[in-house]
Amino acid sequence: MVNKDFFQALDELAARGIDKEFLIKALQSALTSAYKKHIGEAKNAEVRLNPDRHTIKVYSYKTVVDEVKDPDKEMSLAEAKTIKKSYKVGDLVMHEENPKSFGRIAAQTAKQVIMQRLRDAERGSMYAEVSDKQNALMTVVVKRTDSGNVYCDMGLGQIEGVISPRDQIPGEAYLPNTRLKVYVRTVRDGYDMPYVQLSRTNVGLVKKLLELEIPEIANGTVEIKSIVREAGLRTKVAVSSNDPNLDAVGACIGNRGVRINEVINEVGGEKIDVIEWSDDPAVYITRAMSPAPVSRVELNPIDKTSIVVVPDNKLSLAIGKNGHNVRLAVRLTDWKIDLKAESAMPKFDEPKEEVEKPEGFDDLFTMDSTFDDLDE
Repeated sequence: MVNKDFFQALDELAARGIDKEFLIKALQSALTSAYKKHIGEAKNAEVRLNPDRHTIKVYSYKTVVDEVKDPDKEMSLAEAKTIKKSYKVGDLVMHEENPKSFGRIAAQTAKQVIMQRLRDAERGSMYAEVSDKQNALMTVVVKRTDSGNVYCDMGLGQIEGVISPRDQIPGEAYLPNTRLKVYVRTVRDGYDMPYVQLSRTNVGLVKKLLELEIPEIANGTVEIKSIVREAGLRTKVAVSSNDPNLDAVGACIGNRGVRINEVINEVGGEKIDVIEWSDDPAVYITRAMSPAPVSRVELNPIDKTSIVVVPDNKLSLAIGKNGHNVRLAVRLTDWKIDLKAESAMPKFDEPKEEVEKPEGFDDLFTMDSTFDDLDE
């Protein structure tokens, strides 16, 4: 069969980004399967496409054997030699078929394969476009909510991103047409199109926002040493400057807090503590307990535990709502923290009350004798 239009259609598909060689192999496989159903599965057949000559050829074939057991698939050596004397046992004898009624079946099969490959190619193209967005910061537009999920337009054609309930900041409203900055948490290849999980709670969102708003972080002058977050409540960030003349915390806060306030506003007013990182655990833990003041820190380096003492009237501030402040400090420093109020700690430096001693008490322990002598 000669079909120039068919192969021109293949060229057009190739121009749309579909691998032509892959498509031809898929069509050959599908057409072969369709032809075998047409003539019967018992027979061996093969369809071959020649894009250079614009031809589609159908072959049936049998294997040359010494003794024929399956006439549909096998041919005796004597019969094969009547066709071509050089045939030997094990060779395949090919015969070109000219099926009159196969054209309609071939056209239907080719259409199905092409449509499927088009869908696959479109999905692959969309996945390639969005896959490099994973772990990135994006601005999206809320489209709708359904069953607690928030569906967002990512500006990438038909691709939608989903903010699941666990990725939503508690108490935050997601109204249609609202613009949001989100963290692209996961990109997976789906059946029809890629599945993209967006997050407003991931710690990566705050980290990316800091990089966006603070040039010194973006260019590496200020380094984020550690960052932890409980979305909707508080984030703690430990930073360090690679320039001795630059204040890392000041660079993050900005003039009158303008830089950090931009980030805070973007996450709905969530508190963000920016502290200077230290390699001294006591200093680091003290800073990590911000905004609560710390009276002293006692360390046990063996098991990385610490006792942190705070003023009585600052204990609730140090603990934080439902314990979030001390919990974040533990995660930020990687030290266990046992929080104590000053009144609960013993006063080792207070003078002890002088006890009156009986007459001769001191002489008892200055006698030139031992307890063994006394026993004698």
